[in-house]
Amino acid sequence: MIYLDNAATGGYKPASVTETACSVIKYLNANVGRSGHRLSKTASDYVYSCRKKLAEFFGAESPSRVIFTKNCTESLNIAVHGGIKGGKVLTSTLEHNSVLRPLFTLEKEKIITLCVIEPENKRYITLSDIQKHFDNSVTAVCLNAVSNVTGESVNLKEIGGFLKGKNALFIVDGAQAGGHVPLNIKEQNIDMLALAGHKGLNSIQGVGALILSKRANPSAVYQGGTGTESFNTLQPDCYPEKLESGTLNLPAICSLEEGVRYAEKNLSYIGTELYSYTDYLVKNLAMIESVKVYSNPNRFGIVSFKIESFPSAEVAEILSSKYDIAVRGGYHCAPLVHKMLKTEEDGLVRASLCMHNTKRELNLLISAVKEISSF
Repeated sequence: MIYLDNAATGGYKPASVTETACSVIKYLNANVGRSGHRLSKTASDYVYSCRKKLAEFFGAESPSRVIFTKNCTESLNIAVHGGIKGGKVLTSTLEHNSVLRPLFTLEKEKIITLCVIEPENKRYITLSDIQKHFDNSVTAVCLNAVSNVTGESVNLKEIGGFLKGKNALFIVDGAQAGGHVPLNIKEQNIDMLALAGHKGLNSIQGVGALILSKRANPSAVYQGGTGTESFNTLQPDCYPEKLESGTLNLPAICSLEEGVRYAEKNLSYIGTELYSYTDYLVKNLAMIESVKVYSNPNRFGIVSFKIESFPSAEVAEILSSKYDIAVRGGYHCAPLVHKMLKTEEDGLVRASLCMHNTKRELNLLISAVKEISSF
């Protein structure tokens, strides 16, 4: 099958990632930080090594500020429910439900006042959009680095620079950006950066991360065993134990370190290749009569489009069953984007690429879309 659904989960895994995960499953079935025997200590060393690599790659103050979760959604829930204590919160119509649902829950519980900003340019949030709605009551700004629907990106450094020295936390959903472009919480003044391991960071499924700045201090959302302070009836107040309870996903974490190393080595090449591929796909799809493209060329591999009078889910099903091409149709867990784009009735077809896709595969997709549009 031609796999063009990398924004949902990465289809290609480097050999070092899968080999590491398999080796850990086979030879290192031990619980991190729970026992004093050699296998447990070795497992703890591996986890620390991954924390250290992520701290270096994403600009964390120390490895202890790297929190492992099961996915980006969990990371965002910890950031929102643990980090926002009240006040006014700014977010945008471009966000994924992993941001929207926790925020709307806090609003429903009357903990926050929520302001959802629709970008003036109808594409991406700008500093001007933020400034128009910012005042002294704002306690947090929650934005994705990249829209998972259109592939449009935000100038994090510019917005982070504006927020520097203010009392508002900057929470960033990096699900689609991690492993595609440089992300650095110091340089971009990000307080909490949520990441998905299994997308651009190349890990197997089952691990995410939350990278904290030195001023971020979210409350524990979960409580439980940490292997430390066992007689303390409350959750430890030190990181990472404050936000990590229970058994960690050791194979996934070890695979994540290898995935980050791979992304780090190829970061510039990945972005260049994906920009070239999306440019090619955008131009060729736009030339097909009755096809409308909603993405611009981008470094994230995301191209969304619709065929006039065809529901997006139906197009995705035809591409799968007749042409053996994997894409995603529907609303991509981002309802407000579709309302803004006026595609809430039929949704969009999203092709999302990785650098290991080929021009031949793109041409087969273009040819298939031409045939479907002529039905």
